Amino acid sequence: MKCYLCPRNCGADRDNGEIGFCGETNAIVAARAALHLWEEPCISGEAGSGAVFFSGCNLRCVFCQNVHIARAKIGKKIPVERLAAIFMELEAKGALNINLVTPTHYVLQIIEALELAKDQGLDLPVIYNTASYEKVETLKLLEGKVNIFLPDFKYLDPDLSRKYSKAIDYPETAKAALKEMVRQIGKPVFDEDGIMKKGVIVRHLMLPGGLEDSKKIIKYLHERYGNLIYISIMNQFTPLPHVKKFPELDRKISSAEYDELLDYAIALGVENAFIQEGGTAEESFIPKFDNEGV
Repeated sequence: MKCYLCPRNCGADRDNGEIGFCGETNAIVAARAALHLWEEPCISGEAGSGAVFFSGCNLRCVFCQNVHIARAKIGKKIPVERLAAIFMELEAKGALNINLVTPTHYVLQIIEALELAKDQGLDLPVIYNTASYEKVETLKLLEGKVNIFLPDFKYLDPDLSRKYSKAIDYPETAKAALKEMVRQIGKPVFDEDGIMKKGVIVRHLMLPGGLEDSKKIIKYLHERYGNLIYISIMNQFTPLPHVKKFPELDRKISSAEYDELLDYAIALGVENAFIQEGGTAEESFIPKFDNEGV
């Protein structure tokens, strides 16, 4: 069957081994499954989020921080049954949730694995951790199966999305995807320890020179959704070697740029937000994709 799960609509016959725009066939490939402590505090807590990093990506931004898995260069093939077992193993290790990282191209297999794991007693919130280049029709398949959406909102300027992600339709696609996520989840819910059990956290990674677009994104999110969502304003952009073809991106975010964006968010009245402090723009914050836990 040809694949039209994502907005690329590449039509690859992934069932029969053809590789889609995402870089993968329908064989699940994962590069890491482990307790992850570097998410937002209400996701990682002290015990860690049970993060499963899938290989391949339907967006493949030029500045990708996880470039090796996004380009489908590393990872291990596993069957659906093994993915279900991984979920159970993460729960046994004390994970606070199951965190599906870059899952779009494996939505159908993930749904099957979640059903298998829940039949075995899996009782953790499920997080859909996505770049937001999603079809609403695909997201609807997840209704009742995902408890927390953790989408990026990368750009509002279509010229930026065309230049850096070859997706001029990203802004409107992400808007529609986020609307569906909020419809499914509703208001955020936390437990007595401040760990999110249900909700939507929208991440925005500030880009070098991207202050004005970042302001527009924060304004859009706040005016459209208010306290229905949390906004995670991130300064951790790390200029890795592959970004040198885009010299304007070959630097870290300055404190002045980030502080101006935060001041803008405060002036707008944003209350439900996460921010980052110094030291996040380091390669040490990028996980090792060594097939741990896979």
